[in-house]
Amino acid sequence: MNSAAVAIPEKLFFKIGEVCDITGVQAHVLRYWESEFPMLAPQKNRAGQRTYRKRDVEMALRIKELLYEDQYTIAGARKKLSSELRGSSKLKVVPPQDAGPPQQTPPPPTLQSTLPQTNEPRARYESSATSASSAPMSDNQRQAVRHLAEQLRDLLATLDATESDLTARRK
Repeated sequence: MNSAAVAIPEKLFFKIGEVCDITGVQAHVLRYWESEFPMLAPQKNRAGQRTYRKRDVEMALRIKELLYEDQYTIAGARKKLSSELRGSSKLKVVPPQDAGPPQQTPPPPTLQSTLPQTNEPRARYESSATSASSAPMSDNQRQAVRHLAEQLRDLLATLDATESDLTARRK
């Protein structure tokens, strides 16, 4: 059974029982996978219940495929998923066919150029500017920033849905 053949309902969040029905594995298996695969990380609501997003369900289906169909070990599946995620996050820039030599793009603004334009001493800004510009972000830091951005997008979607529900109830 390929993960693409499974229909995932169009919902923002899924409870663990719904994910069990979709993936065909028991809840304790999903909880174990969460401890073994850092990329499967459902959030918990205020009551402490797991809330899976669509990408979490897709990840669970992919883990099931690697473990049960492709016969990977836990460690092998973790490594394979990590390499797949790393490969999918890298964007390949392809220049147009009939374009001349690639043009130089201006460098991104530095922290120094984004400092407030005031007359106050800048020693505290300059020390952070030199430390930030001398050490580029590592892959782990980039991944953490991407993860935070995804969580913020999900939170905003939840807030929008909640706001529309409250507006509908008031009417």
